[in-house]
Amino acid sequence: MKHYNYIFAGSGLSALMTVYKMVQSGNFTDKSILLLDENPKKTNDRTWCFWDDNHGSWESIIHKKWNSALFANEEFRIDINLNPYQYNQIRGIDFYNFVFNIISIQENITFENQKVIDYEESADVITLQTETNSFTCDQLFNSILDPYEVENQTQYPLLQQHFIGWFVKSKEEAFNPEQATFMDFSVEQKGNTRFMYVLPTSKTEALIEYTLFSHHHLDTSEYESEIKNYLQKLGVTQYEIIEKEHGSIPMTCFPFWKNNTVRLINIGSAGGWTKGSTGYTFKNSDKKSSELVRFLETESDFRKFHKISKFWFYDLLLLDILHRKNELGSSIFSAMFKKGNPKLIFKFLDEETTLKEDIQVILKCPKRLFIKALFRVIFKSK
Repeated sequence: MKHYNYIFAGSGLSALMTVYKMVQSGNFTDKSILLLDENPKKTNDRTWCFWDDNHGSWESIIHKKWNSALFANEEFRIDINLNPYQYNQIRGIDFYNFVFNIISIQENITFENQKVIDYEESADVITLQTETNSFTCDQLFNSILDPYEVENQTQYPLLQQHFIGWFVKSKEEAFNPEQATFMDFSVEQKGNTRFMYVLPTSKTEALIEYTLFSHHHLDTSEYESEIKNYLQKLGVTQYEIIEKEHGSIPMTCFPFWKNNTVRLINIGSAGGWTKGSTGYTFKNSDKKSSELVRFLETESDFRKFHKISKFWFYDLLLLDILHRKNELGSSIFSAMFKKGNPKLIFKFLDEETTLKEDIQVILKCPKRLFIKALFRVIFKSK
């Protein structure tokens, strides 16, 4: 049974970011590292987007940038100048290739295309079982989400950001390649929080996603029917579907970190790295992976890693509202963008605002809803 210093159970965004930054730091060359995943990461299985105001580590693999964005509902449309931010898109395959090209030349790092079945922790070691092998390690980074615990509790609301997207190429020049559509709530809400998300790459090419923040998934036909209707609304009647993507991202403030031990840390969605109120993953994982690598340089007890922030509490309030009255998402986000400063909103969603700035953003939202949620959360925690 082969032993490693570190094993990553799951090799998705959070794991690959963390290992990449361990390599970049130069401080882990004496540590043996194993990445395990049942997916070989050879296809473009997803895209990630994030806004940023500087040129970070991922600049070379950004597929498309937008300097303008659209927010809309059934009553108004707002064109948002993103300066000093840009909205960036990274394709999954480009991210995988970039990271694997770096780690594949590291003598101390191994990737195995194997599915993790189980793991067991003892006082001195963690043992992992895949479908074909067993491994041991000193410390385990787990990014495989087991939904049972979060789905079978009532203290922390759980929603899903679920979507189907079509990459289309149309004969009509119907898209504005300089502007991304963040949220278009003009679609029928049907008792939920539903919106269209559009990322044009040319006048005739775009990713069109039908997205919900809700408790339950839809039949595939319903997502795709809404995409067809929206394309028709945009004046697109002749088009080819180049690719399809789908996903479901948990939106919750469940304290996954409480399951961390001295030797085991949960990362990614399994560790609460997805921002609860929006489902955005890339920017949050970028920050958390950097924090984790810095932590590893001086600490070894994973129970010390996580610290609750004020933004976790803000997310909890929004999720409490949408959990109880899922149809209110459109009115909450519309109030925020109609009355608020977009640059300050992005800074707030990136969890970089001061308390004074927090209050400026929150006061643009429906106050009564959040006051009631505040009292519910306080009462429930007692």
